[in-house]
Amino acid sequence: MGSVDKGPPPFPSRSQIEAQQLSKLDTLVSLLTPDNDFYSGKVEQAGLGPGCSSLQDFFSRMPFTLKEELVRDQAAHPPYGTNLTFPLERYSRLCQTSGTTGAPLRWLDTPESWQWMLDNWETVYRASGVGPSDRIFFAFSFAPFLGFWTAFDAAARMGCLCLPGGGMSSTARLQILLDNKVSVVCCTPTYAIRLGEIAASEGIKLERAGVRTIFAAGEPGAGIAATRSRIESLWHGVRLVDQHGMTEVGPVSFGCPQQVGVLHIIESAYLPEVIDPESGNSVGPGERGELVLTTLGRVASPLLRYRTGDLVERAKDTLCSCGRFDLALTGGILGRTDDMVIVRGVNIFPSAIEEILRGTPGIAEYRVQVHHLNGLHDLAIQVEPAEPPSDPDELTARLQGRLRGVLSIRIPVSLVSPGTLPRFEMKARRWVRVGIVSSGAVSSRWD
Repeated sequence: MGSVDKGPPPFPSRSQIEAQQLSKLDTLVSLLTPDNDFYSGKVEQAGLGPGCSSLQDFFSRMPFTLKEELVRDQAAHPPYGTNLTFPLERYSRLCQTSGTTGAPLRWLDTPESWQWMLDNWETVYRASGVGPSDRIFFAFSFAPFLGFWTAFDAAARMGCLCLPGGGMSSTARLQILLDNKVSVVCCTPTYAIRLGEIAASEGIKLERAGVRTIFAAGEPGAGIAATRSRIESLWHGVRLVDQHGMTEVGPVSFGCPQQVGVLHIIESAYLPEVIDPESGNSVGPGERGELVLTTLGRVASPLLRYRTGDLVERAKDTLCSCGRFDLALTGGILGRTDDMVIVRGVNIFPSAIEEILRGTPGIAEYRVQVHHLNGLHDLAIQVEPAEPPSDPDELTARLQGRLRGVLSIRIPVSLVSPGTLPRFEMKARRWVRVGIVSSGAVSSRWD
């Protein structure tokens, strides 16, 4: 591969980042009144007028936007709600959230807003050294989820050879990957593991494929050390790049070129904050909090101070070793505020369970059952070994010991036969919430 254009150089200072953000914010706010019914009243009530005197003025005046508001708005004004800055005829793209924990959100974009998101994906690609000479395989079935389409369109716009992988078995996808000498793969972390396991079981030599980079998005696995190690092992040292975004906001971050496990927010496109989820106050460097985003260029369907629910940790240093001042998140996306389960007084996040189980050799898949009894939670874990263990009791005891050692609570573990638990191409749904009522009846659903 020849030299790759890595895009414009990083901002030379924090002050220049903030000056550009304020200019874009003023433009955005001026477009929302009176045409955007969802935000025009909010902006006027906040007293922002035609613009903001400073970013801090915006933070202090503008209230947060909650997902529940958007859901209610679309329910009251079906099918798209009122967060539209232009007449409906201007919009050309529809995407929607998965709706795994409620009604899906539908999101419309104009050609201009869509191009803004492709610009952000190009930033993601170029920061990782991807250029026009690359061949990129998209190992998923395309659905109305924004991340798939924007990643594909941006790569095609850059001049990459783009190979869609919809409607294929995993074996067929591996063959496409080999036949076309693919250099970059886009998929979820879970599916990267799945493809690697199938390749190993069928004797396919992935080291001969030439894949050098995997963009793993859609779930936090790429930021979990044990999951990252598992993928890199299966794919023989491939570089795993984390990336995250949301249908509501677009592609938000890219993996730091210098530091493994660090995400940079694309601050030319977003105005980020990290807040204490309880108080709503900003947290300092080195502290954890909830990521809040304002979309500076998606003016057709914007979000102002949107509480994403993503838990992150601000890096301690303002200037990253890669030379960027863009906000750095240590460990990437650590979890979600709505994913945490309190078990006997201990806060448990899915990423903590995954770190423990993926760090244990010989584990193919797992499922966590969350039991509800009289308003309290308890956990039980089903584990599928890659092969029948020689001593099942020893494996069970070892896993329970590791869980107790890290989490300080006892979580029962049971083994299931190889091939029993479901495999996932899209976002993995390994946590099953089981509701137990006083009569003893049990109901369950995927969460």
